[in-house]
Amino acid sequence: MPLTHTEPRRQHLSSLSPHGFHRVVYFEWGVSDNPDVVICVHGVGRNARDFDVLGEALASTHRVLAVDMPGRGESDWLADPADYVFPVYLATLTALIARSGAEAVGWVGTSMGGLLGMVMAAQRNTPVTRLVINDVGPVIEAVALARISGYVGLDPVFDSFAALEAHIREVSAPFGALSDAQWTELARSTARQTADGKWRLKYDPGIAVPFRSATPATTDLWAVWDAVRCPTLLLRGAESDLLSPDTAAAMRARGPKPQFVEFPAVGHAPMLLTQEQIAPVAAFLEGG
Repeated sequence: MPLTHTEPRRQHLSSLSPHGFHRVVYFEWGVSDNPDVVICVHGVGRNARDFDVLGEALASTHRVLAVDMPGRGESDWLADPADYVFPVYLATLTALIARSGAEAVGWVGTSMGGLLGMVMAAQRNTPVTRLVINDVGPVIEAVALARISGYVGLDPVFDSFAALEAHIREVSAPFGALSDAQWTELARSTARQTADGKWRLKYDPGIAVPFRSATPATTDLWAVWDAVRCPTLLLRGAESDLLSPDTAAAMRARGPKPQFVEFPAVGHAPMLLTQEQIAPVAAFLEGG
C-alpha cells in the first residue's frame, strides 16, 4: 500500500560526465511554478523515492525536487564506474538547480546527499540558503564504512520480491522500527524485475567502486563544514554508527553551528517517514 495519497511528477534532464551525457530522473512535488524549491538527495545505495512522504508533506509550501542520482533508481548508469564521484554528482545537482529556475534553494540530504549538500553550501555564491544534514558529518566512522561496503554494490539475485524485501530489511535494519508498509515501499522503490522473472536491486553495482576506496581520512570534510554559512539543521539517529556523538557535538560548536535534533531508537539513517521526523524538517525549511 503506498505511503502517500498523491504521486509526484516524473521529470528528467541531461547531465555530463567525463564519458558522455547521461539521463537524470527526478520527481517533483508541489506547484510547478513555486519559487520556494527544496532539493532532496538520497544516500549512496538509495534513490529519490525515499523522499515521497516528505515531498508530499512539504508540497503545500514548497516545490520539492527529489533526484535519482546517476546509477540509481530510474537514472542512467554511467559508462565508467570511476565516474561515480562527487565532481560528477555536483555537476548533476547544479544542472538540477538550474532546471528548477530557482535563485535560492533549500536542501535535504541523507548520508551521501548530506555530504553533497555540505559541499554545495560551502561554495562561494552558493544557491543553498537552508541546509538539512541527515545523519552524516565531516568524519565518517570506519565501522560504518565497513558495514555499508559489505552490501552496497553487490548484485544479488532474488527469486521473489519477498526475498528482496527480506534482504532490504536485513541490511537496512538501522533505519529503525518501520512498519510493514514502510519496509515494503522502501523495498519496492529499490527493486527491478528482470526478463527472467528474477528480482535485483535498482542500482548499478559500479556505484561501489569509488566508495570502497573511502576511509575516514579521505572523508575529512571539516574545512568544508567550517565554510558553510547558511542556517543548518543537523539530524542524527541516536544509535547511528556513521555520525558519532563526538562528531555531532563538534559540528554543533563550529561552522554553521546548526540546530540539532536526535531521534531515539534509530541508527543510520532516519528515513523521514514519520510525523515525528518530518515536523522539525518542515519547520526549519519554513524559517523556524
